[in-house]
Amino acid sequence: MEHLELSFFTDMNSPRSSFELQGTVNFSKKPEGFLHTSISQQTSACHPTSLNGTAGTSRRRREQALIVISCLTLTFTGCGINFAFGVYQELYETLGGPFQNATPGEIDLIGTLSGSVMTIGAPVVNALVKRYETSSITLLGGILFAVASIAASLGTRLWHFHLAQGLLQGCAACLTYIPAVTVSPGFFNEKRGLAMGIITSGTGLGGMAWAPFLRYLITAIGFRNTLRVTGILAAVMISMSASVLREVEEPSVGQPRDQKAQGTGYKTKFPVANWKLVRSNAFIAQASGTALQAAAYMTPVYFMSSYATTLGYTNTAGANIIALSNASNCGGKIIVGYLADRFGRLNALVLSTFSSAVATFGLWYISDSQLDISTLRALLLAYAGIYGITAGSFVSLFPTALAEQFGIRNIASVSGLLYMIRGVGTLIGTPIGGVLVRHSEGLRETASSFDRTFLFVAILLSGATISIAWARSIKGQAE
Repeated sequence: MEHLELSFFTDMNSPRSSFELQGTVNFSKKPEGFLHTSISQQTSACHPTSLNGTAGTSRRRREQALIVISCLTLTFTGCGINFAFGVYQELYETLGGPFQNATPGEIDLIGTLSGSVMTIGAPVVNALVKRYETSSITLLGGILFAVASIAASLGTRLWHFHLAQGLLQGCAACLTYIPAVTVSPGFFNEKRGLAMGIITSGTGLGGMAWAPFLRYLITAIGFRNTLRVTGILAAVMISMSASVLREVEEPSVGQPRDQKAQGTGYKTKFPVANWKLVRSNAFIAQASGTALQAAAYMTPVYFMSSYATTLGYTNTAGANIIALSNASNCGGKIIVGYLADRFGRLNALVLSTFSSAVATFGLWYISDSQLDISTLRALLLAYAGIYGITAGSFVSLFPTALAEQFGIRNIASVSGLLYMIRGVGTLIGTPIGGVLVRHSEGLRETASSFDRTFLFVAILLSGATISIAWARSIKGQAE
């Protein structure tokens, strides 16, 4: 027999992984006599756990553990260094040379480019992951990270840093971050929120660890050598994660992986968006919410250290405040991810975005007040913790909310486009926040210099809350 077609179903909402009857399996005999098997797209979102009883369950748990560890390391490294850019922001504003007469907004563009390109390139990276092994893509990201950091260490003009530490490092981060957050959801079902919370907590954990480490290295060996050391260290850590990913057979997410090494004329194709979904109100609501949240998200992180110095904190203390925010970011993602599995990912997304908006409105209100310095310091510490928990949770909840809103089968169709929109939001919003910082002759004078920036961030987060609430209401109507 040359062709045999079987049918089976699986209940995607069942906690069991047993097969019941849906989709098709095609068996065809190759000329060489080997039996070739292909599974249709309908089952690609399901990762069977117990085809062989206990052995299957044990293998699945091992794969899940490896995915969490490797992807956590990827977000800790590439994203964590981006989250610690506030240390460089504060340093570059005080240096001459390439940064002579540069405004805070011009310097902030370095971090903005890195943070935005990290997600703008999502459709390209999704196409590469679809064509090649994820481990190879992440390994390329590690190599590029070292190249970008070393190139930045040789910079003599501001645009050199925009290109190397900004654009090129952003490309490296994209090659590590996007696979971590788009491939991993397919390995989990019931505990997807918790798993993604742990994985994306690497951004906060990384920022918490990298910020004081960068400050220490800058003091000890200078910022140029710091760029070189951290670039090489990041490349090593990313390469180790890539080797772990190589051991895990990835489930397809939304579409089966393109066959590799079969024929010589194949060309990599970008994932085609499901235009029916793209034109839906649910997609428009999610796109609006993520763009507005991204436009606001990085601004407080980048300027937190600079704002702290206006309250009399030392440079080291400013770096530690960034670490505090990132520590809260880390813990918040795990806790909120766990709660989201129990009470709904979209519900948690709305609540976390609303809370970050309220906290930022509070900081805006006190930044122009006549409170004494000690009170302002205490309130800044409180804000660093609250913002880290609430705003950071958006990053971990976003991919799980997409799975809940559109279904795991459609993640590949919508995630790349939405992450690109998120990157565009960062690219536009963060520089505007930097421009709004008041400065006189290149130097800020008081905490009130940041009041317009905080108000801008608070308004953006309020708009994001409304959009995500709209997306949640659409989900509720569908149910």
